[in-house]
Amino acid sequence: MTPDWTLFLDRDGVINHEKENDYVLNWDEFQFYEDSLAAIPLLNRCFQRIVITTNQKGVGKGLMTLEDLRTIHSNMLRCIEAAGGRIDQVYFCSDLDDASPNRKPQPGMAFQAQKDFPEINLSKSIMVGNRMSDMQFGRNAGMHTVYLATTHPEAPFPDPQVDLRFTDLLSFAEACTSMTRR
Repeated sequence: MTPDWTLFLDRDGVINHEKENDYVLNWDEFQFYEDSLAAIPLLNRCFQRIVITTNQKGVGKGLMTLEDLRTIHSNMLRCIEAAGGRIDQVYFCSDLDDASPNRKPQPGMAFQAQKDFPEINLSKSIMVGNRMSDMQFGRNAGMHTVYLATTHPEAPFPDPQVDLRFTDLLSFAEACTSMTRR
């Protein structure tokens, strides 16, 4: 791994607490994981680009508005920046159809990121998520994958869809930082 790599992050269950069998519908419901704000500045030292790719069916179901989602993302980015971190772009898919080309595990959001940032090489990219659909998304786009056991620690490992596994985003960030120092 070299600094020209790209990091793709899922949102719910990676950066913030995921609501069980529900959606984070507004900023009041959004809660960062305790150490995720500390992790992102460390990850910025290791990766040229960091983007978020997140499925957001709550918008498609009419449970929240697009403006609610934009407010969540703008506040999230403001907090990340205040903590010394940077996210280059947030991509989301609000489609209800699981076969949508942009809905994870389909790779459409990765291709959107590559179009916006032509220097992204998907074979030199890592997808970090807390669900197997995130791992499949990474594989479908030709990326390496990292599973975070934040919400589903019972997921079997090793698994052919998962290259590495960590307990949370900070432990992954610390491992990346130690690898890039060598």
